[in-house]
Amino acid sequence: MLVVFPLGLLGTSVVFDLIHIVRDSGFAAAVAHMLISAGLIAGVLAAPFGFLDWRAIPPNTRARAVGAMHGFGNVGVLFLFVLSWWVRRDAPEAPPVSAWILSFAGAGLSLVTAWLGGELVDRLGVGVSPNAHVNARSSLDGPADSPAHDVHAGYQRRGY
Repeated sequence: MLVVFPLGLLGTSVVFDLIHIVRDSGFAAAVAHMLISAGLIAGVLAAPFGFLDWRAIPPNTRARAVGAMHGFGNVGVLFLFVLSWWVRRDAPEAPPVSAWILSFAGAGLSLVTAWLGGELVDRLGVGVSPNAHVNARSSLDGPADSPAHDVHAGYQRRGY
């Protein structure tokens, strides 16, 4: 769940940059700068957990390679936004064009890395519970590996 914060904050900064470009709003540009700051902090906090998740993927698998591209891409996203933040730090309400180019490039790269993350979960099953199915019980009901409370497993035991 940590990934939604940097993605949302950095993505929203681009929206505020666009508002600044269209309306010449110094306030929108300053908000974009603040959102980048918060997004970078959130990204740095999320990165170690992503690395730990990646290390849990078996070596020499497609998932491990896709995970590496996803991780390195996200580091690239953070790097582009760090540069954008740095370029606009002296005048956040009037950023130079280079700040926008860096942010837009970071947002574009984040779309690619988000797709790679989706591949990891949806296509490759990374991080998906083996008990997952359309009638799985709530994660609030207890341990995921307890089939006693699993509706689908109960139907299978009863022969439905």
